[in-house]
Amino acid sequence: MPVMIAAVVLVGALCVLDLILTLGVVKRLREHTALLLEVSGNMPGRPPVLAVGAEIGEFTAVTVDGEMLTRESLAGDTLVAFFSPNCEPCQEMLPKFVAHARAAGGGRDRVLAVVVGATDRAAGQVAELSPVARVVVEGSDTVLTSAFQIKGFPALFKVAPNGDGRPVIADNRVQLLDTPTVVA
Repeated sequence: MPVMIAAVVLVGALCVLDLILTLGVVKRLREHTALLLEVSGNMPGRPPVLAVGAEIGEFTAVTVDGEMLTRESLAGDTLVAFFSPNCEPCQEMLPKFVAHARAAGGGRDRVLAVVVGATDRAAGQVAELSPVARVVVEGSDTVLTSAFQIKGFPALFKVAPNGDGRPVIADNRVQLLDTPTVVA
């Protein structure tokens, strides 16, 4: 009997030691994750985005109103957003974005919204966005999505000209909402 008690105590002590070591490893992994997010410039729950100061790629697109857009069309400070009709976080973000765009100075010329998806599925988002933004619907031709290197939805940027007058990312963490994102 004393051997059995000693074995149970030994197994219990080993289990407690294992639990302590496991908790230490979990804590260390959380610290490493936070450091990696800080170094990469990304926030938890958000897809990787272009860094502040990154130049936007060349593009040519046509808005739903028939206006031709190029990279040079993004003169001055411009709010740019990417949505997808089958993205729940996009649906949650849309009213907040519309309210923010309506309140921002500069009107429609300073706001660009890109809806990525089939035209028929994008109609609802286009209707909400059109009064406050120039809207582009991207189906299979994803020129703007490529120019901004979009990896998930929703994505929101402030674009401004750099010293040479070329549009660059001025802010990739626009604070108008706390909505999670969906990876593309």
